[in-house]
Amino acid sequence: MDFKQYIADIPNFPIDGILFRDITPLMADGNAFYEASKKIVEFAQHVGAEVIVGPESRGFIFGCPVAYALKIGFVPVRKPGKLPRETVSYSYALEYGKNELHVHKDAIRPGQKVLIVDDLLATGGTVEATIKLVEQLGGEVVGCAFLIELGALNGRSVLKEYNVFALMNYE
Repeated sequence: MDFKQYIADIPNFPIDGILFRDITPLMADGNAFYEASKKIVEFAQHVGAEVIVGPESRGFIFGCPVAYALKIGFVPVRKPGKLPRETVSYSYALEYGKNELHVHKDAIRPGQKVLIVDDLLATGGTVEATIKLVEQLGGEVVGCAFLIELGALNGRSVLKEYNVFALMNYE
């Protein structure tokens, strides 16, 4: 399946100079959404994931169906003030600003094999922050899976110690 036909290019969003890859057309097509999720499920099986971690919010969109299909848990990584119990946090820079992520302090068991799932790998800031949170809790990141990789932004260089899967690559 040519997944790129389901991605819309939106220039100057969210700020001038950014070309946003809109995944909502893929999500709106049941077959494309199923097939994309299935590819990530196959990768999760390959790396032996025991739990899926997804950063807010598009990581939820693909992480949850993967966790469901594998009958394993899903752990949300969220922005400040969104989780009700004690959290650990990590601050990082985005390609167009700054952000901070939180995860519940008891969300990952020490030694648990974690697959991080998100929609997009750009500079790697969000996934790197998510990795830091998982590792701070004692989890083992066995892989990172993305719907889209923006190769020109070289986010994979931040992840050179990890097994990375991207369904689509845009240079």
